[in-house]
Amino acid sequence: MVEPASHVCVGFLLVSLTVHAAGAAEPSKPGEGLSPPGFSLQRTGDVRDFDYFAGAWSTRQRRLKARGVGSTDWEEYPGILCANPYLSGAATVDELYFPTRKTAGLTLRLFDPVKHQWSIYWVNSTIGKLDPIPVVGGFSGNRGEFYADDQENGRPIRVRYIWNKLDREHARWEQAFSYDNATWETNWTAEFTRADAAAMCEAGHPKR
Repeated sequence: MVEPASHVCVGFLLVSLTVHAAGAAEPSKPGEGLSPPGFSLQRTGDVRDFDYFAGAWSTRQRRLKARGVGSTDWEEYPGILCANPYLSGAATVDELYFPTRKTAGLTLRLFDPVKHQWSIYWVNSTIGKLDPIPVVGGFSGNRGEFYADDQENGRPIRVRYIWNKLDREHARWEQAFSYDNATWETNWTAEFTRADAAAMCEAGHPKR
């Protein structure tokens, strides 16, 4: 669910060491060679991880107004989500509509049966582009973790999604970025409550 500037569901940055033509190495960047807590591109899951999310959900979104600057100013707004599985659950698509903002986003999740790993992509309706770098990972029990190396406005970042299946009727998602390879800044959270698909969705899409 990451928004523009790539991770964004955001999204999720390879801090590379370059060599000048003369052969002199570029000075090390702060945090280079380190990883923020939990970061891994090797986490795995199961093709059934997102089965529970099929259907309709009402959601409360809470998003940091300015990222990576130490802000504590948040905005909140409601959303309607309709999720659909495809390919026997190996692909899922959900559309998220924000009625007070008149914008929408789409999440595409694909399961790799060889790596046993999910790749999650976000599409924002305001730019109409697929986020080119997915977060990858899977669930262990009721907690899912997904990570990516990415950039935000040309600034290297690491991206983390955390999903928690709280119970059959409730779930929680959050997005965090690391700018220093040492700490995470959570910049977007969403609380989900299961809803009546007949009332909230039409042909699999959120009702406008």
